[in-house]
Order: sequence, then structure tokens, then C-alpha cells
Amino acid sequence: MRVAVIGGGPAGLYFAILLKRDRPEAIVTVIERNRPDDTFGFGVVFSDQTLDAFAAADAPSYRAIIENFAYWDDIEIHVRGTVRRIGGNGFCGCSRRSLLMLLHDRARALGVELIFNREATPEDFPDADLIVAADGINSPIRSADEAHFQPNTDPRPNRYAWMGSTRPFDAFTFFFKQRTEGIFIAHCYQYERGASTWVLEMEPETFRRTGLQHATEAESARFMQDVFADELAGHQLITNRSHWRQFPMIRCARWTRGNVVLLGDAKATAHFSIGSGTKLAMEDAIALHAAMLAGGSLADCLTRFEHGRREAVEKIQHAADVSLVWFEHVRRFWPMHPTRFAFGVMTRSKAITYDDLALRAPAFVREVDALFAAEAAGDAPPCMAALQPADSQRPPMFQPLKLRGMRLTNRVVVSPMCQYSAQQGMPTDWHLVYYGARATGGAGLIYTEMTCVSPTARITPGCTGLWNDEQAAAWTRIVGFTHAHGSAKICLQLGHAGRKGATRLMWDGMDQPLPEGAWPVISASAIPYAVQNQVPRAMDRADMDCVVEQFRQAARRGERCGFDMLELHCAHGYLLASFLSPLTNTRRDEYGGSIANRLRFPLQVFDAMRTVWPEDKPMSVRLSATDWADGGISEADVAAVARAFAEHGCDLIDVSTGQTVADAAPVYGRMFQVPFSDMIRNETGLATMCVGSITSADQINTILAAGRADLVALARPHLVDSGFAMRAAADYGVAEILCPVQYQYGRDALMRSAARERADLLELRRRARPKSHGGAGGGDPSHVI
Repeated sequence: MRVAVIGGGPAGLYFAILLKRDRPEAIVTVIERNRPDDTFGFGVVFSDQTLDAFAAADAPSYRAIIENFAYWDDIEIHVRGTVRRIGGNGFCGCSRRSLLMLLHDRARALGVELIFNREATPEDFPDADLIVAADGINSPIRSADEAHFQPNTDPRPNRYAWMGSTRPFDAFTFFFKQRTEGIFIAHCYQYERGASTWVLEMEPETFRRTGLQHATEAESARFMQDVFADELAGHQLITNRSHWRQFPMIRCARWTRGNVVLLGDAKATAHFSIGSGTKLAMEDAIALHAAMLAGGSLADCLTRFEHGRREAVEKIQHAADVSLVWFEHVRRFWPMHPTRFAFGVMTRSKAITYDDLALRAPAFVREVDALFAAEAAGDAPPCMAALQPADSQRPPMFQPLKLRGMRLTNRVVVSPMCQYSAQQGMPTDWHLVYYGARATGGAGLIYTEMTCVSPTARITPGCTGLWNDEQAAAWTRIVGFTHAHGSAKICLQLGHAGRKGATRLMWDGMDQPLPEGAWPVISASAIPYAVQNQVPRAMDRADMDCVVEQFRQAARRGERCGFDMLELHCAHGYLLASFLSPLTNTRRDEYGGSIANRLRFPLQVFDAMRTVWPEDKPMSVRLSATDWADGGISEADVAAVARAFAEHGCDLIDVSTGQTVADAAPVYGRMFQVPFSDMIRNETGLATMCVGSITSADQINTILAAGRADLVALARPHLVDSGFAMRAAADYGVAEILCPVQYQYGRDALMRSAARERADLLELRRRARPKSHGGAGGGDPSHVI
């Protein structure tokens, strides 16, 4: 077997080593364009988990790496004169040059041919059975065949440069520094004695103000030395091709063609803020090696590699995407208390959560809890004040929240979920049981499903309504039960389906038109939701007046029913959302065009509801913060809409996304809508509720503690577990959760068993953590920080 590896970085070298070790008869050649002792960049970072993978893949190269590394367990975050040190992380830094030299030695020992200072293309190796394109982030091989590999390159807006220094570190360190130009960020770590990496980053506006776009390397270094003079502590910054760049997020639709396979940065990149570039490349090599050894034809092996590896790569890229976006919006988080800011840094990629930190750094999490409890009590300390642990150590999800005269006992919300089980808009016994069960399950707030203001406002024939007194009586019974048997408050969500109305029950075909009995539909413009749906009538002033009055009357009935809170549904492509999005509003009158015009009618509806809703009861608005489609509502528009509703008396923005147009392309994932709540809350200062693929108490606490939302709504988890909040309270040892007297024996038993189970789970998690590699391998102890 003849193998040509084009590119002598860690990915190509490591694959050559693994294959030659297990296929000694193979002829393996690595061709590198640079000289053997050339080095660009400074250090690379590996986590304990990655080192475990290296140990399992090739023990000799693993031992060589750990004998030449600097190890640390802590992360330090320096912001506004404060330092937060968080342990239990486990990383090592290694010189990139040393890593390459070690891999060179291991490859030569196995008989791999190394050729340096030579450019190469696949055409140079007509006899090769396999060609590995490990030729880097600007891969000429990928570029030469873009039509096949279909790379998507997204240059991120922040500017960054890699520099070095002689300043030592005993932790992976983040410096955040504000000057008149803006906020500067330094990602720093030691990788060998007397040598540390400094990745310097700033937002584009800050970069523009510095004038560094025209600076030489030396000028850039001098400028950044001035910015971080205190942090450098008398040491200098060192340059090595330290140009200011934008990070390219690269994804390829295909990784292979014929006998050519892309590896490492050539096929996919992950942002440096999670330290995963070299890790990703070397783990690619491990995966390709395993695929080759599994047997079959070369085509089978390469297919096995791509299909088997893609999910893991995309998960890392997703974490990197979320992390880099946090740094792109650092100004958004700058006003936060340093404790919350540090918690946000630690949890930015979703890879580390509240529970992880409680295990790794319990003192830090106690500080986070104390801050949250102080804020919930309304006596949060000034941003720079010393924070003393509060008496209550309840996690954030079990802290109260006050909105006007309504006080929630905790931050867990049962999300609005259509049951499609009403009869002519009338709630039935199903609704009594459904809402009643969740009222006794411990949640702080329960939302009704979207309740429609008229028969023609329904999505389906099974939707609930509040347009007559009989329906009001049924809702009054449900609200009364909720108040009588638990501490949960209940919010009435009112809406109008608009152009998405007159469709079948969800389980009969979501968004599919009724085969018979359909009613006419209206919208901002005469644009159907999908080709099979009705073309709506574009609303005129008379239609608007009618709808405004329908919402007013429904709100008045809702107050008589005893609801604690009222929400206006302006999301998901329904009637009011159809005015807000430019994709569904093409009007040329005063209700179309600018965001102020598109917002005009929804505000008229909200104002009508607010006039009949009691002053001491809160109101919220549900918004789609993105349409997930080109040309849709912008981030600036969403912030403007949120601010406008707040000025008109809205107390909370319920943040959802999408469902505006049928051809939307949402990007799903854990907590995928949280960044939009984060944006609205921290750009506008308004209270928000988030929702969307949030499934655990750990995730709730992570979101709240990081300041990304004030309430967290769960949908599907509450469908199958009405006692979700009660179980979570038991898991965290929170006994002060109201429980119906009929269930108290069960709650007490749950509290006892949950304490044992949590202790067992924590012990399992401790044992499952990757082993610490600090001091492993018997190397020079001075290398271990």
C-alpha cells in the first residue's frame, strides 16, 4: 500500500505514524512545504480527555508529549480588577515546534519517509493508493476542487493575532481589559519553561479604532504591550507571523473524493477559544486510522471515516461556534458582576455546565449562588463589591422572581404547548387534568396553550378559545384548581393564527389545510404559508379594528377567570408575527416597510389588552427572534421590537424563533434558542424567558446563572414528567417547594432517595472524569505547572 500525506502538521504526521505502526509494509510518505525546523505559532493545548485518547492511540508518542509539556489544572479570569480562579479543568500546553519534532522522531523510527521544503499536489502521486490532504486551513487541494468538496467558509468578525511572551503562568488565563478603543481580550497559557502563548482578540470596531489594520508586526506588538502592560509584568510580546486575522469557520459538504481524503483544518476548523484545532486534527488522524484498519475497499474505509467522524466534528464545531460568538459580543456582558461574567466565560460553549462547576469548583458555584440569591432578593451588591455567601444556597432555578405584583417561587416554567383537544374552543376535562397535574408538580409558572380570540383565529379545530362566557367558565375552573393545589402561577397566552389557520390537528398533518370546514384566513399580506395553504386576505382597517376588539374582550375575560399573567403571541408566523417579519409583510401603507411601521398594529393590540388588564398583573410578549431565513427579521429589529413593547408596559419577552416561513432552515441543538434570549436580555436590559431543547435542571441553572434569561421554559420534558420541578428540587436538596398535602409522603421519600442518588451520581462523575496527566511520564517536574 502506498500512502502520500500532503502536509506535515500534527494531523498528517499522526496518521502516518499510526498507519505505519500497524501496517509496516505500507510505503508512507509525508510531504511538507516548510523546512523541518520551521515553526509558526507558539503553543498548542490538549485537555486531559484528549491526552487519554493519545495514550490509547500510541503510547510512545503520548509519553514523548507528556515529558515535554506544561500542565495546569486551573483557569483564571481577570476582569475589572478582579480575579476568579476555577480549578478542576486539566489541560497541558506544549510547544508546537516541540510537538512536531516529537512526531518527526516517532515517524522516522517507524520508517515513514519525511520530505520537507516541497510543494505537492495529488497529481504528483499517480501510484498512491491513498492521498491524505492535510494541507491546512488554506488547503490548495480543497480549493482546487471546491465544486466537489463544497467548502463553506464563514470569516468571523473579530480580529485576532497569535503572539508569545516569556511571562510564566500557572493557569490558563483570560485577561479582559477596557480602554477608550474598546475591550481587549488575551487568551494566555504557558507551554514550556519561559514561554507562553498570547492570543489577542478584539471586536472589529475596537480594531478599527486602534488603527492596527495598517500596523507592522512590531508595531502591533508594541501597541498590545501597552494595552497589557500590567498583565505582562515587565515581559515583552514576541511575534512570529503575528498578523491580524479573521477566523474562518470552515465546513465541507464532502471530505473525500476518489482516493483523496481531507484531514484536519483542510476539512473543518474549530475556533481557538476552545483550544480544539490541534486536538481536532489529531483525533481526525485516529479516526481515519481506525477506519482504514477496519477492512474493506478503500472506498469503504473512507466512507466509514467520513460517516463515523462527522458527528463528532460537528459537535466540536458547534461548541466552538457558541464560544466564539460569546467573545464576539463581550461588550454585551461587560456590565455584569465579575462573578457572573466569569461564570459566563466558563459556560460559554455549553461543554461546561453549572453541575460540572459544582463538582470542579464548589466554592466558586457557592459564590454564583450567593450572587443570584442576593439579586433575587433585590439587594444585589454593587458590581465591584466583595460578595459574601448568602444563607440560602438554593441553585438559581429555585430562587424567586417578582414581576409587578406577581411573585414566582421558582424560575421553572411549563412552556405553552397546544393540546389540540378543545371542542369548539372549549377546554375539556383533558385540559383540567393536564394543567392541574403540572400545577401540582412544582413549576413556578404555567403557560396555557395559545388561546384564540375568535373561531377564525384558531390554528386547528382543536385549539382552545376565549371568545365566549362558556369558555371563560371552563378556564375559571382550571385556574381555580391551579391556585388551590399548588404555588404555581398561571399565564394566559392569547393569539391569532392568521395565515396559518384552518389546518389539521398536529397528529393528522401539521400545517396541512383542512379537507373540509375551513374558515377564511387573514394576514398582513396576501402570502400563503405554503403552496398548499390558503391565500390569506390582506387585512384592512376594519379587519384590524375587529381583531383589536377581539383581543381586548379576551383579555377582559382572562382577568375575570383569575389568570395571574397575560401574554400576547407575536411569534411563529401567526397573525401579529406576520406584521413583524419582512418576509410576510410587503404592505406599502403605514403598517409596512420600516420596523416602526411593521410594529404598529401589534402595539395597537397590546395597548388594547393593557388597558383592560390590571396594573399590578404582568404582561409578556412572545417573539420569534429570527426567522431562520434570508431576508428575515434582523437582530436590530428584534431589539427594537422588544424595547417598544417594554415602553408600552410589557414586563417580559418570551423568546422563541422561526416558524415564520415554510422553507426556514433552523439550526437545532441543545439550548439552541438561548443565544437569542441572551441577546435581547443583555442588549436591552429587559427580562426574558428562553425555551428550546432545554431538558435538564443543570441546563436551567447554567442559563440563569450566566444571565442569559430570567425564566426558563421547558416543553417536552413537562409532557412526560409533570413533576419535573419537584424531582429537580429533590436532586438539589431544596425542601422548601410547595407540595399538595396528598403528595407529601411521596415528596419526602423522593427527597431522601434523591440525596443518596445524587451522592452516588457525583461519585460516578468523579470516577468518570479523565485522569490528570500532571506529572505523568516521569518527565522534568519543572515542566509541570
